[in-house]
Amino acid sequence: MKVILKQKFETLGDVGEIVSVKDGYARNYLIPKGIALEASKQNLKIIEQEKKRLEAIENRIRREAEHLAEKLNTVSVTAEVQVGEEDRVFGAVTTQDIAELLKNKGFDIDRRKIQLDEPLKALGVYEVPIKLHADVEAKIKVWVVKQG
Repeated sequence: MKVILKQKFETLGDVGEIVSVKDGYARNYLIPKGIALEASKQNLKIIEQEKKRLEAIENRIRREAEHLAEKLNTVSVTAEVQVGEEDRVFGAVTTQDIAELLKNKGFDIDRRKIQLDEPLKALGVYEVPIKLHADVEAKIKVWVVKQG
């Protein structure tokens, strides 16, 4: 049976693709779950309209992310940490800390979008990437300095 995918499905393909699957798989799983529609001219028209709508939404989200990235590229935040002998940092600066510092500056960024390989454990200036969208990434400067 040929079906049109309504959403991206890992093992089959992307939105709008026409794929051949076994009849039982289509009738018992894909169609009832809303993942696919039976391939017909009417359903093809419906999927094309849905693709255009989703594309417009995706473009709007990308533009908003690019606009936010322009603002974030100029931002720098300062994390004050306690240090011991020889300027060894107690603890570390994590994505949660950076998200809170950004929130204080007026940017509500989810900590999971902050791409920090490992917490910052030394004094200095770091460039931290933030993944705002699949295609859009911003970089902020994080200053890790002594407290007081």
